[in-house]
Amino acid sequence: MVRALLAPSEGQPFEIERADGQSPVILVCEHASRAIPRALSTLGAKPETLASHAAWDIGALATARRLSALLDAPLIHQRFSRLVYDCNRPPEAMDAIPEMSEVHAIPGNRNLSDEARRERVAAIYEPFRDALAELIASRTGPEKLPVIVTIHSFTRVYFGIARHRAVGILHDRDRRLADAMLQHAEEEGVANAMRNYPYGPDDGVTHTLCLHAIQHGLLNVMIEYCSDLIADEAGQQEWAERTARLLEAALERFHIDIHAAGPKQN
Repeated sequence: MVRALLAPSEGQPFEIERADGQSPVILVCEHASRAIPRALSTLGAKPETLASHAAWDIGALATARRLSALLDAPLIHQRFSRLVYDCNRPPEAMDAIPEMSEVHAIPGNRNLSDEARRERVAAIYEPFRDALAELIASRTGPEKLPVIVTIHSFTRVYFGIARHRAVGILHDRDRRLADAMLQHAEEEGVANAMRNYPYGPDDGVTHTLCLHAIQHGLLNVMIEYCSDLIADEAGQQEWAERTARLLEAALERFHIDIHAAGPKQN
């Protein structure tokens, strides 16, 4: 029997904001939080690890919230750290519950039993997965299809190697929206963008897109910001505004009004 990982007072592992937003865009932030359930204490990780990019995507949630406000778009985000369970990974992925994150050791994730892994899946991943699926279904109809946009950030230096791009525009086999965004990127103030950067489908980072968008034919994209650009409120607002303009320009190609439910996608 799988035990309950979260105490009732800790609430759901996800939160949905602006659920009645009028935009066809649904924003997703899987790595929004660095919180650890009380039952897991610190996972044996060092304080600097739990404050670092290993535990969460720094600035991603704040930027997503600003973008949500600009677009009047619903936003769903994970409320616990990806070190507990990474909701952008399927249960069979080894890095769904990482023992190491870059140079950071996570002792509490080592040698987990099958039961302990199932406990994490049942407590964190499945509720998030189901809530996102229900949100998408509630906003899908004969004349409207939502657009799925996931929001992430990456660290400037990874394994000692500097990353020089500002933004990554990521896609899996459905590249329609990513192509349109890259074509408009420079004119909308996102000149230092790159396709599938700093990760791509081969790194296993497109799980949400594949599961919730591609198999249903929904336009989709994953946006990765360099975290030092969105580390403060000014940067978060600036990049949310740039992203809103870029999405608006890109979605015009599909005859979709970013601020209101649009027509069926081709």
